[in-house]
Amino acid sequence: MVTYNKLGVKKIINAAGTYTKYSGSLMKEEVLDAMKKASKQFVDIDELLTKSGQYIAGLLDVEAALITAGAAAGLALSTAACIAGNNKYLSRQLPLSDGLKNEFIVMKSHRNPYDQAVITAGGKFVEIGNAIETFGWELEGAVNEKTAGVFFFVQSDMFRASLTLKKIIEIAHRHNLPVIVDAAAELPPKENLTKFVNQGADIVLFSGGKDLRGPQSSGLMLGRQELLDKCRANGYPNHALGRPMKLDKETIMGLTTAIELYLNEDQKARMEQWEEQTDFMYEKLKNIEAFEIELGYPDQPLTQPASIPRLFIEVDEEILGFNKEQLRDKLAQDEPVVIVETDKNHLLINPHMLQRGEEKIIVKKFKDIIKEE
Repeated sequence: MVTYNKLGVKKIINAAGTYTKYSGSLMKEEVLDAMKKASKQFVDIDELLTKSGQYIAGLLDVEAALITAGAAAGLALSTAACIAGNNKYLSRQLPLSDGLKNEFIVMKSHRNPYDQAVITAGGKFVEIGNAIETFGWELEGAVNEKTAGVFFFVQSDMFRASLTLKKIIEIAHRHNLPVIVDAAAELPPKENLTKFVNQGADIVLFSGGKDLRGPQSSGLMLGRQELLDKCRANGYPNHALGRPMKLDKETIMGLTTAIELYLNEDQKARMEQWEEQTDFMYEKLKNIEAFEIELGYPDQPLTQPASIPRLFIEVDEEILGFNKEQLRDKLAQDEPVVIVETDKNHLLINPHMLQRGEEKIIVKKFKDIIKEE
């Protein structure tokens, strides 16, 4: 059997979070079993997408659900659905969208690296607001005959420049425009699975390979049946823009199982584990002279997600002899490989994907590096 060791691939301790570049999350045995069983039989993919969507919608008590090849694929399909609908002639033109309703309004403070998925599908962004403030009248004024929808990036809701989702929905719906919400990493809490749909969002996107712990290549789309049907019309297995975003039967069954497990999971126990791990690391590292450490929660986007406690470590370069980026790189060298992230001012330790006991290994790695210096 081919293993990571055989390939020479280093295994890591993931203290960064559910980032795709660090392989997302770890699947439960029940999910792997469901995928293995699914691999033993042929099925019609179109029927499987329909029936799995109905099953998930029933579990969550929402109008409709659709499994996608990741949340970014959901962004592309949402864009295609708003531009081409279920018109096969228009669908075959995408991503060429000149002459069609192809503009999507987005707050400047909500622009992010995943915008490329919208552009890939033929969407064009119309920005409103600035880095300090955004007003409802700006959204009203941006609407024209080419407007196809409004995008909202949940992580950016923490910016002071952001209008609330409630306000965005109110104005967009007054103009009969759909609101597409990117909530890819907004779990936990599990209540978020239905929160944004219940607020009136027309399409809400989640990653299947983050806190849901389904296959890394999966995503979940929730929302209005009419719109999700249009997303399906533009997606796999149809010959349309989403055809390259292939979903196998194993992924569909794996994510469906992961969602069912997630809804029955003790979320309080998971949060207690993260708190215990961060408390332990804080106590063991707080007296290091070169560190100024805080326990807290993020106040910036792309933090995977903001509901989980973590350590924020300021590094005194003069005392330590190297900066936080160099410390991050040293942690990632040699086994055990520890992966952390940095922001503008801090080295960050996120317990989201830590296994029990790995917090002790992390502390030892820190102390070994500092002792070596």
